[in-house]
Amino acid sequence: MLSKTAEYALRAVACMGSQVGQPISADHLAVHTKVPRRYLTRVLQDLAAEGLVSSRPGPGGGYELTRDIDKLTILDVVNTVAPIERIRSCPLGLKSHTSLCPLHAELDKAYAATEAAFAGVTIRELVESASPIHPLCDSI
Repeated sequence: MLSKTAEYALRAVACMGSQVGQPISADHLAVHTKVPRRYLTRVLQDLAAEGLVSSRPGPGGGYELTRDIDKLTILDVVNTVAPIERIRSCPLGLKSHTSLCPLHAELDKAYAATEAAFAGVTIRELVESASPIHPLCDSI
């Protein structure tokens, strides 16, 4: 259901969220998130363009979150790089479908439920989970 780009963005954000206030290099993120470096760079640029992360070049530089992990949600990250596309009108363009048919109405309900679930989980909740498994990236 999630695009590869959204999954990779979530991995990177979770890793940055576990080290708030410390810039993390793209190389470090790539290794720990198991995201190909070239793809990760593009994802980080997308996140930076939307203001979710900032970057600092040079020694001691790297990427870090610009938003508070108490407020930043899974949905915020997903919608930044690969928004969940709701179904607002007939995808087939049928003029007789003045509202969604049963098929597309059910699909849209699933998308709405996904949005609600993602909106209800902050990055802090992910990185401070009681689970012994560190979310979305290798142990740092």
